[in-house]
Amino acid sequence: MRVVRYRDPEGSIHHGCRSATGEIHLLAGDPCTGLVETGRPAAVSRLLAPVVPANIFCIGLNYGAHAAESRLSVPSAPIVFMKPTSAVADPEQPIVLPACRHREEVDYEGELAVVIGRAARNVDAEHALDCVAGYTCGNDVSARHWQLHQGGGQWCRGKGFDTFCPLGPALVTPDEIGDPQRLGIRTRLNGQTVQDHSTADMIFGVAALISFLSQDTTLLPGTVIMTGTPGGVGMARRPPVFLRPGDVVEVEIDGIGILRNPVQEA
Repeated sequence: MRVVRYRDPEGSIHHGCRSATGEIHLLAGDPCTGLVETGRPAAVSRLLAPVVPANIFCIGLNYGAHAAESRLSVPSAPIVFMKPTSAVADPEQPIVLPACRHREEVDYEGELAVVIGRAARNVDAEHALDCVAGYTCGNDVSARHWQLHQGGGQWCRGKGFDTFCPLGPALVTPDEIGDPQRLGIRTRLNGQTVQDHSTADMIFGVAALISFLSQDTTLLPGTVIMTGTPGGVGMARRPPVFLRPGDVVEVEIDGIGILRNPVQEA
């Protein structure tokens, strides 16, 4: 099932199911507790991020190619940081370049986002995928100077500005995705492909990440796990490529769709 979250013309928020032909039908219920098809056509005014996260856990340096381009050693354990839930942005919502940024420093990071469907604590890797409600596209937007030089050694500040966590366009259930380690993932900047890889290059796979994060820590329903970005980020390019007003960023993942966000000045 391809679940979207949307606002209708009256301003109410609903969930819907997008068919193979692109039509959206109203769903009753919640993605984490169960959705029921009503068969009624949906009146969509605006698509929203497919989930309202309970928490957002992010993983750094989780692709071999990205670790190599960053000239850093492959980590022996997942590198974990968090984004505030206020950073979430909807499909087509502008990524806003912070007024407090240090000149050009805002970067894209296309990622596979995993949404937890039931409370998970001390889950072993063998059963970890049973806790997944679905998958969506994410963009771990990052202000590099803030991340590396003004965060006191922590990444949360440089990655936590408003609109720095676009999610969408749909939450796709695990039965349609199959193995999450066999998905093509691409990022385009103004139509030019800047990241083109596979989730097979993850250092720590989805199941391993869920198991690791759940140790003595309850992953609440609706928790989003941003699983890291492949090689090709703007900071690693020569010369570096950072986001500017008027740019358009697209993150595309096989079986999920395209998350598109324009970029604008604060």
